[in-house]
This record gives sequence, C-alpha cells and structure tokens, in this order.
Amino acid sequence: MGKRRGGRELLRTLSKKQRRHLREFGEEHPFYDKVSGRPEATQICELSENSDKSSAESDSETEPEQASVYHKLLATLKTSPESESEEDDDESESEEAGESETEMDSEESQETGEAEGGEEDENDIPDKEEAKDTAEQMPEEEQANGAYTSCDPSHEVIEEFTDVKHESEFSLETNFMEEESEDCNADERKSSTSQVFSEDPFKQHMDKEMEEKEVEKISTLSKSSSQMKWPRLGQLTFSSTLEKHKTLKPDKEVDVKQLHLHKPLEITWPKVNKQLLSSLNKTSDPCFTPLQRELFCIMNTYRDLFYPERTALTNGEEIRLAYCLHTLNHVLKANAQVLSNNAKRRDQKPGIDNDDYRDQGLTRPKVLMVVPFRECALRIVHIFIRLLEVNNERKIDVSNKKRFKGEFGSNPEEKPPNLKRPEDYEAVFAGNIDDHFRIGVAILQKSMRLYAPFYSSDIIIASPLGMRTIIGAEGEKKRDFDFLSSIEILIIDQADIYLMQNWEHVLHLMKHMNLLPLDSHGVDFSRVRMLNLNNWSKYYRQTLLFSALQDPQINSIFNKHCFNYMGQVAVRNIPQIGSISHVVVQLPHVFRRLEAENLTSVIDTRFQFFVDKVLPEYRDAIMSHTLIYVPSYFDYVRLRNYFKKEELNFVHICEYTKKAGICRARRFFLKGERQFLLLTERFHFYKRYTIKGIRNLIFYELPTYSHFYSEICNMMKATASGMDATWTCTVLYSKYDAQKLAAVVGIDRTAQMLQSKKNVHLFITGENE
Repeated sequence: MGKRRGGRELLRTLSKKQRRHLREFGEEHPFYDKVSGRPEATQICELSENSDKSSAESDSETEPEQASVYHKLLATLKTSPESESEEDDDESESEEAGESETEMDSEESQETGEAEGGEEDENDIPDKEEAKDTAEQMPEEEQANGAYTSCDPSHEVIEEFTDVKHESEFSLETNFMEEESEDCNADERKSSTSQVFSEDPFKQHMDKEMEEKEVEKISTLSKSSSQMKWPRLGQLTFSSTLEKHKTLKPDKEVDVKQLHLHKPLEITWPKVNKQLLSSLNKTSDPCFTPLQRELFCIMNTYRDLFYPERTALTNGEEIRLAYCLHTLNHVLKANAQVLSNNAKRRDQKPGIDNDDYRDQGLTRPKVLMVVPFRECALRIVHIFIRLLEVNNERKIDVSNKKRFKGEFGSNPEEKPPNLKRPEDYEAVFAGNIDDHFRIGVAILQKSMRLYAPFYSSDIIIASPLGMRTIIGAEGEKKRDFDFLSSIEILIIDQADIYLMQNWEHVLHLMKHMNLLPLDSHGVDFSRVRMLNLNNWSKYYRQTLLFSALQDPQINSIFNKHCFNYMGQVAVRNIPQIGSISHVVVQLPHVFRRLEAENLTSVIDTRFQFFVDKVLPEYRDAIMSHTLIYVPSYFDYVRLRNYFKKEELNFVHICEYTKKAGICRARRFFLKGERQFLLLTERFHFYKRYTIKGIRNLIFYELPTYSHFYSEICNMMKATASGMDATWTCTVLYSKYDAQKLAAVVGIDRTAQMLQSKKNVHLFITGENE
C-alpha cells in the first residue's frame, strides 16, 4: 500500500506539462530526478500504516522495483488494454508486481471516484474521448438501453430535451405506418382509391405544383376580391391573385366523414366539442357550433383567414377548439404520409431512385402557434391530448406532462383577493399570464412529446417575445430561425394583445418566416418537396389570424406578409352601433377633427393641434381634474416632457409606474392638488383601476379597444354628485382613424363626421345613443 500511495503522491507533485509528457511518451524523463529524489521516495514508501506487505519486503525493495511502480502509475492513466500490454515490456517484472498492479488499478479507480471526484485534470479529457469511442463501438442494443447516451456530455449541449431514451419513438425517419396503431387500420388506408385522396384538401393543397409564372403573378399583380355574406360570420371578402376559385358556400350541416379528418379525429372531435355544444343549447349540428362550422369550412380549404371578432369572454374557446382541430388534422396527415412512404422505401429494391416520396420540408416543424400567455399554451396542449385520446381505456402517452403543468399552470392562491375587475379582464388574464415562453410538441404514434427540440417538433407554441429571443437580431452570435423555414400553418391568436405588449416582435417574426435555412440539419433532400427547394414555402403557408378588433397594424400583417396561392378570406363587418351607447352618465362629447397631409404626419400634427388649440382651453383653474388618455407610449413621453418644460401642475401614470407612485398620483388628482393626469392605455389595459375625481376628459387619440371609451367615461360617476354640470369630454381624431371612430360612434355617424370638416358635438343622456 505504501508503494501505491507513494505513486499517487508522485503523480500529484508533477506539473500538467510533465504528466502530459508521461502519458504521451510512456518513458522516464530527466525531470523525474529533479521532482522527487530517491531518499524522499524511500521515506514515502516506508510510511505506510495499512500496507498489506511486511516491513521486510518493503526494506528489501531495490531500484528496479521503484521503476516498476512508475510503470504501474503509467498503467493507471491508460484505459485501453492494448496500451497496457505495450507498457508491460520489462522482463524483470514478477507476477507479484502484476498482481499489485491490478490491485492498484481497482483501488485507484475507487478512490478517484469517491475522494477525488472534484479534482479532475485536463489530461483526463483524451481518456474520456477514448471511452466515448469504445461506447460508440458497443452493440446497438446496449446503446438503446441508455447505458452510454446518458453519460455523453455532448447530449447536454445539443439536446434541449433530456428524454434521449424515447428519441427514436418520435423520429419520422425510423418509424413506419404499420407500427402506428391497430385502431388506425392502416391496411384500409392503403387500399383507398386515388379519387378519395384527390378530394382531400390537404393533398390538393400540398401536392399542387406551381409554375414560375404563377409565382410571379402572386409577387407582382394585385389581388382581385369579391364580397359574400355568410349567416354567422357576416360580410366576407375573398381575395386572390391567381384565377378565381370556385365559390365557397357554408354548409348548413356538416358530416364529419365529409371533412376528410384523420381517422382518430372523427371519433374524438364530437366528444371534445360536446361540452361546448351543450352550453349553447341552440345548435342543431351535433359536431360544430355555427361559428365553428363556418370557420372550419374556410380553414379546411387552406385559405388564409382573418377574423377580427374574437373575444375571450364569448367565442374565444370556440375558435381555439376549431383551429386546434385543423392543426392536429394537418400534422397527423403529414406524418402519416411520411410513415407510409418509409414503408414503401423499405420494401423497394435497392439501387432504384424514386422521386415520388417527396413528403417533407427542409425542417420538421409544420405549425407555428403564436399565443400571448402560458395559459393559452396550456389550454391548447390539453385540447391536443383530448383529441388524441380515442377512449378512456387507452390514454395517450405524454412525455414531461408533469413538468409542463408545473411551468405553464397557475396557482390559485397567487391571485389577489377582493379585486373587482370587468368580466373581459378576468377572461383575458386568467391563469398563468407569463408572456415569455416557447415549447416544441412532437406527435407520433399515439404519443405526444412536450419540450421537444424545435428540429424534432411538429408544432411550436410560443409567444412573440419567446420567438424574438431565439431569433435574435442581426450581428448576434446566438440566433436561430431555420426551424421557421418550412412552416405550413401559422396561427396568430389574440393579435390585439400584442399591440399592448410589443408589436415589433410580431413584425420581426414575420420577416423571418419561410426563409431558406442556413444549415441542412440532417435533412434527406430526396424527401424534400420541390416547393421547399424552390423557396416557395411562403406561397403555400396558410395564415390564420384572430383578433378582437380591426387595426391598421394587424391588417398590414394580413395584407403584406401573407402570400397563400389559395387566396384570403377576411371578415369585414362594420359596427352599426358604437361603444358610446354604453356610456351611462350625462356627458357632452366633442369630437375635434385635425387635418393631416398623410399618415406619417399624423403624430406631429396631433401634438401641435393639442398644444396650440386644446390645451390652452384647459389651463384655467376652473378646468381642474382633467384626465388626458394617451394610447401610445411615445405620445405619452412627448406630452410628459412638454408638461415638465412648461411647468404645468400635473401627475402621470404609465405601465412602468411603481405602485407607490400610482397611489400618490391618484390621491393628488382626487384632491385637486394636481390639475392634469396623464394616463396611458397600456396601464388601463393591464390594471383597470378606477380613477376618481375626473371632471374633464381628453382623449388624445381614440382608444384601441372601443369599450375602453365607455369605461373611461363611466369613471365620472364615481365623482361626488352636484359636479356633473361641469363635465366635459373632448376627442381628437383624423380621417385615418376611421376604423376606431366607427367602433366608438357607429358607421352612420362616422360617415357624416368624415365628410364634414367641422367639430361634432354629441350629447349622451343615460344609456341611449
């Protein structure tokens, strides 16, 4: 034992460079004598309390035996048996020395693993590489059991998901249709006629081979549009650049078998949607609500769709179920096509090149679902699970379901008690409202994999902020957007909320959609569709856009970033009655029109109009308690700086104001110590505080949400009675605010106000228009 400890102490006294020399050359070097002298080595060998050998044996050791200990130390650095045999060339070495060498190797490895685990040297890295090479040479069965994959540090860097054991189960390339499930009845699908496949909207859309002339038309020519009115959706606008398609009419009743759904969805969809149908109690269709029937009729034709009447309080869940059905139907069909072609390729004779198996994109992700909060992603995944569970006996296998619920679920105890908020606020901000997330979902063979790496995912669910952080900006080292190259369906839900978050993230995402990837990512180019190789993916991508309002910025996404060759469908219902009808206080409303040369000059024109003509009327002490409602944060900063420069008596509240500052500003404004209060729309959106003490109200710009107009006006009823005679409300607008104006005052008054250049005075008495 003294020899073994002496050898380890000798190894520790060497520098890294010296130890590297010992390992590489396997021979004595002149520096050996300088590091440890013979007397010192003899003392170390003699001082051993737990030695297995007697003192007589240790005293009778000669110098050649010391040299053998040195060789034994070298043997511990070697992991391959061949290097050990090459090192053992000394003929004078006895069998006892060989036995001590094996003892030394075993004890050295045990002590290194227990006591010296944290003192790993850089010279051990090549040994790990040798171990890795041996692991790669192991049989495939042992690697499949996870004996070495879990120890490979490279997996921690490459894999975002740690479930390496089930990686092969979700690989499209290594699975076949026959292995999917008995319920799918793959033999019947194979015997289906080509006529049935030709009627499938999925096959019609993805198998369409465009020509360069058609692509040029889409890029250069303007779209031709037509109007149509449907029973539930109302006024629709169909637009397309290519020749007009056949007229689309809504079905009064929908047979699930005629929708060409993937077979499991035909069974599960009526069950999943049954609870929603029972809550309505008015629908005759056993599978769809009237809204779902018309929406899915458009979705299933793979046209782009813009629906600006989606509200979390009324129809939000109906719409979510409809687009989840369409998403899952598309993914299951696409994966089934790949699995079926895998079996055909496996059975074909070697050496035959067949070009009929082009069924994939340049990357695997097919669907991108953009939602504002984690709660939305949680509900989407739950709908997927319910749609994939054919019956209660055979549950779908969901990887990392517990982790997903922990990160995307909410704690009911975290909700502040006794907070009175409007119903629409409670519906929008229900559950986990974190807006920075992204998650990949892989679906295959009755299994779902959550937290899958993006390049192994079928569906990506993310927020605009979550996508912006991974896409990055130009010049950043760590950025990636190749996974967006082959997106076939883009769903942007609750687009109006992104106006309250950061609209730039949405624009940044749209600029990186369907670009050619910078890396191949291991794709089999013989399986890639020609539309992807030609960089025509954006002309096949279907975009589904849902919002609670019509806004110019949202319209620009639909008009400038959607190029679907199938055309577009937009719901364009004009509000007949505005939100002004919900004002419950007797209040005169003055709408003051400002003239601007173009859209870009509206911002400066509005500021000058307010400073020169509106603000002087409110500087008198009589016009105290004036609330100025500012939708844009940039306009708010500009007004705040101007008020500070003019030394006006004011306070200000925005979405970044701390709680103490909010309480102080509200108190000063209520008591009249401050004449003006600047309030941003985002603060009202996220907080919905009631501002008391308002006597004069100025809308610097029409609110984004039309119902905010009535909410702000109705705050005046919280003021003490007897002051209503001095209440005023002034609204600034221009001809470019036609959509917002119609949502507030209605379409008839909007037409009159835009034609006349005079100020419009309206007087609202109670709850009438």
